[in-house]
Amino acid sequence: MQVVVFGGSGLIGSKVVDVLQAQGHTVIAATRKQGVDVVTGEGLAAVLQNAEIVIDTTDAPSFEDNAARSFFETATGNIIAAAKNSGVRHYIALSVVGTHKLQNSGYFQGKLKQEALIKASGIPYTIARATQFYEFVLLIAQAATTGQQVRLPSAKLQPIAAIDVATAIAEIAASNAYNGIVDIAGPEQIALSEFARSALLAQQDAREVITDESALYVQTFKIDDTTLTPEYHTLLGTTHLQAWLADPSRTFK
Repeated sequence: MQVVVFGGSGLIGSKVVDVLQAQGHTVIAATRKQGVDVVTGEGLAAVLQNAEIVIDTTDAPSFEDNAARSFFETATGNIIAAAKNSGVRHYIALSVVGTHKLQNSGYFQGKLKQEALIKASGIPYTIARATQFYEFVLLIAQAATTGQQVRLPSAKLQPIAAIDVATAIAEIAASNAYNGIVDIAGPEQIALSEFARSALLAQQDAREVITDESALYVQTFKIDDTTLTPEYHTLLGTTHLQAWLADPSRTFK
């Protein structure tokens, strides 16, 4: 099959490209460096010629509320229009588990709008909502750091390795469109505070992680055990956190 991956140079997109190419598919990584701009629409028609499947892993360049909302609405609208003209038969979009529960953020308002546009497009689709990536755990810890203390709640999440997200998306691409939401999550649940504690220990980072139920997730969201854990049909990754932390080739963002 011929697949176009928007955001094909990013953390997930680049891995999706690698997985699909290894499976023998024809894959185009659509990026600005390749002359494709999802905001202006430049290059979309050309890159989607003969494409059967679109995988959208693009992300807003800013978390500022208005900028993020504008990006997702504009970019998704442009991709949908070009995909319709080229006869794409399956639109797969990477989204986030908990998107509909985090609507005090313009970023997640934009993600929910993206999902709605795809659902209403008339193109067979799958919304692939992924849980938090292992690769971002140090950024989460940093956002919660004051001095040498990291304060995070014990709310559960079900984090996942980026390569497992990419593998699941490749599996979705080889299947019929779900025309609905599929969650992608790691093999085990863990308290957010313990997630950070494990990563800092693996890095020999001396900061103390304190479980604080009043602490906010990335200084913005009050979360509980249901906010960042899957609730729809779920594809599970196979890489456990401790195995990922012990792998010398693993990288943090």
